[in-house]
Amino acid sequence: MTRVLLAVDGNCLIHRSFHANAATGFRDADGNPAWAIRGFLVQLAAAVDRVCADVLLVGFDDPDRSFRRERWPHYKAHRPDKLPALVEQLKSAVGVVRDLGVPAVVVGGMEADDVLAAAARHAAATGMRVVLATSDRDAFALVDENTDVLRVINGGVAGSPLLTPHRLRILTGVAPGQYRDLAALRGDPSDNLPGIRGLGAVRARKLLAEFGSVQAVFADIDSGGARCEAVLGASCTNALRHPSARADWRQNCTIMSPRSEVDLAPELIGAAGRLPLKPAAVRSIWQRYGIDPRAAVRALCFDATAAAQHSARERRPAERVSDPPVADAGSGEESGALPPEGSPEETPAAAGYGAAPTSPRRYPPLRRKPDAQLALF
Repeated sequence: MTRVLLAVDGNCLIHRSFHANAATGFRDADGNPAWAIRGFLVQLAAAVDRVCADVLLVGFDDPDRSFRRERWPHYKAHRPDKLPALVEQLKSAVGVVRDLGVPAVVVGGMEADDVLAAAARHAAATGMRVVLATSDRDAFALVDENTDVLRVINGGVAGSPLLTPHRLRILTGVAPGQYRDLAALRGDPSDNLPGIRGLGAVRARKLLAEFGSVQAVFADIDSGGARCEAVLGASCTNALRHPSARADWRQNCTIMSPRSEVDLAPELIGAAGRLPLKPAAVRSIWQRYGIDPRAAVRALCFDATAAAQHSARERRPAERVSDPPVADAGSGEESGALPPEGSPEETPAAAGYGAAPTSPRRYPPLRRKPDAQLALF
């Protein structure tokens, strides 16, 4: 049986919960703002339940420094300072996660993205599968046969797509191994990273479809650029010839690439983060934030009978069911839409995350939005 590690971007869930639940103005017993933590806990339990995780880890940004901002001052320089209530809840969330008995990983100078990349590397090295829960598109480049991304979007975990290599190709038009090149060419305004002038996502996809990699694109430019001109025309080819184009692409690739060399072994050795969690800890924390703990107890610390069933049965196949072949993006039925809800590919067993439920843990269908609602670019 292959265990599943769920690595969660804590900053992502806290930020989303902060804005989604701000109208509630919920505060804890001491009068401290706590609406973001409240929403975070609900989504954390939902994510564990959805992918049937065996091990849980939450990564957070270092709140004091960022090596990316130190090296590239323009990185995220356009963002306003975080609101004091958000800063306070981000800090408190780290302690809450640790009180649950779950590793809350904060690495000096690093972001949660780096922690998730390290978790993917650690899982592959230790024979686990991994699901990365985040809203950051940079994680798309980490998708492979051992790594899926639960891309958190509006509506929370239940309505978010679980991206496998096949589904990522449907969504973006490129293979996971090409995604970093696509993002670096296109740029990322949310991080204040401009792309190559005049390209954009559509033209970048055309280049990658023709050449396979940006290295091959620039090799053609160096030899005259005839193929580039045939694909994009003279204007875009001239933009690629500009000396800044290659430098901007390389810089974007460097900034967007997570630092997977972070050592997570101490965080995942022993019982830390392994399910089930202690029911008393889960109940205490959920009640502290005014949440009915029953769903969380079912998801995070199933009872003794359920635990025996959980250990005895084969919860997941050792190998995930292979994704079907993918036609060229934008052509054919396979690339036009994701499978309808309730189809065989939609079941947890078909996706490689468990069979029909035989314990109190819930195994809901891996729901995805219709293709028209998954316009992420």
